[in-house]
Amino acid sequence: MARMQKGSQKGTQKRGGNRRKGGFAGAREQTQCRFCRRSVKHVDYKDIETLSKLLTNRGKIYSRKRSGNCAGCQRKAKRAIKRARYMALLPYTN
Repeated sequence: MARMQKGSQKGTQKRGGNRRKGGFAGAREQTQCRFCRRSVKHVDYKDIETLSKLLTNRGKIYSRKRSGNCAGCQRKAKRAIKRARYMALLPYTN
């Protein structure tokens, strides 16, 4: 068989011809997290109702993307959940 030169392959198409202009496909306007909306400075470990919304039914902590929290509030919530677990207010697992 003869060797083909780079770019001289038969049946190839140009790449990137169907790209959209202006932004990327997953662009949407940003919303504030639940703690920033209420302007909470400290996430309380005794607020079990709010903290339980950030947990799965098996007791795992939802990710930032899933919970909708910003990075700072996610760290505060993580610390509060771990404190609540230590004080036996929340379960480690179900």
